[in-house]
Amino acid sequence: MGRRAGRRRGLSSRRYDASPPSLVASIPNFSRMQFPYELSLGWRYTRAGRATRRNGFISFISGVSMLGIALGVAALIIVLSVMNGFQKEVRDRMLSVVSHIEISARGGAALPDVARTLAEAKANPQVIGAAPFIAAQGLLARGEDMKGTIVRGIDPAREPEVTDLAITLRNTGLNRLVPGDFGIVLGGELARNLGVREGDKVTLIAPSGQVTPAGVLPRLKQMTVVGTFDSGHFEYDSALVLMHVDDAARIFRLEGPTGVRLKLKDLHQARLVALELAGNLTGGNQELLIRDWTRQNRTWFAAVQLEKRMMFIILTLIVAVAAFNLVSTLVMTVTDKRADIAILRTLGASPPSIMAIFVVQGALVGVIGTLAGLVLGLGIAFNISTIVPAIEKFLGATFLPQDIYLISRMPSEPLLSDILPVAVIALVLAFIATLYPSWRASRINPAEALRYE
Repeated sequence: MGRRAGRRRGLSSRRYDASPPSLVASIPNFSRMQFPYELSLGWRYTRAGRATRRNGFISFISGVSMLGIALGVAALIIVLSVMNGFQKEVRDRMLSVVSHIEISARGGAALPDVARTLAEAKANPQVIGAAPFIAAQGLLARGEDMKGTIVRGIDPAREPEVTDLAITLRNTGLNRLVPGDFGIVLGGELARNLGVREGDKVTLIAPSGQVTPAGVLPRLKQMTVVGTFDSGHFEYDSALVLMHVDDAARIFRLEGPTGVRLKLKDLHQARLVALELAGNLTGGNQELLIRDWTRQNRTWFAAVQLEKRMMFIILTLIVAVAAFNLVSTLVMTVTDKRADIAILRTLGASPPSIMAIFVVQGALVGVIGTLAGLVLGLGIAFNISTIVPAIEKFLGATFLPQDIYLISRMPSEPLLSDILPVAVIALVLAFIATLYPSWRASRINPAEALRYE
């Protein structure tokens, strides 16, 4: 009886020693671990060595999955940061010329009581600046060259209250806009297209003509260029003309300013403030048109938001493809570790514990890949202003022609509101990819797995 028990113990010992080295090394430490053994085995399988050709191939596939997740996350962060930067850059340059809110009379007519409208608008606590203006369109000619222009009549003393451009031009152009002198300040691109500089004469053609016995003749006025500006926004640099509001009223035959421009403490509150003003302004019994900066450029901002959403969806699919590569990695790992799984089951490990081991393995690949992608993406996003010029210089190419993309440099603005969803989506996709292979591992029958071991 004792010899039979001894033989059983010897057989048990020999079977235990024949188990895979990775498992044997882990089993004695179970009682001394400060955390669940599922985490230990999951981490061991994640960093599996290359003792055999099969283990090496599994490690390679696991590394490819990790790299795919990292590159997908990095691409998402870089693209979203560049689109945020592009939107912010264009918005800031646009708002250096365009006010936060414009109040104007319908049909381009003059406001009946400009002082009253200014007072009522400035009564709103969000309004920190207000200035009258005249908005019109015309043609600017010099010799045979002729360009369509946006004419803006301004009050040089009050215009710096509503636009940053006027602050920079306070002593380099606006101070020379004297009523009766018919001076104008041109956008830099417009001046270059017409071939004019400070002191040159140009002809402004008003759209409404003069009725004469010979018919309707265009109304012409010779103007003097007293300065130029470069706002960094090609659309305005190539078309905007500034002149004194009194001169604009005389040329376009208006009784006074056609509207009032406002600057707010918080530009993001423009839509709400516009709604409040619509209910408070009387307009001297005349219907007023109130537009905030988001409505003035609604089409452009809507296009940018749509493009951002589509890029997010497309690049998320790249992350999904990389995450679901984990399925093949874990399936191969489960097949390779059938004997380990069977021995763990005979030692008392439950099916949920076996499942947890491989969930941990796949989740660690997803976490490491996501963190690597965050580091890579943020590193490029924060240094893109240095990286892109170096690439352009190396390739001898220009990625952002200013006349097409409005700006000439690659901007970037990483936002937590974009980065956090990217990281969460990558982690969730990686976790979902581990569920099926882990479930298959938990269903392995120990007796059948050890039959040929």
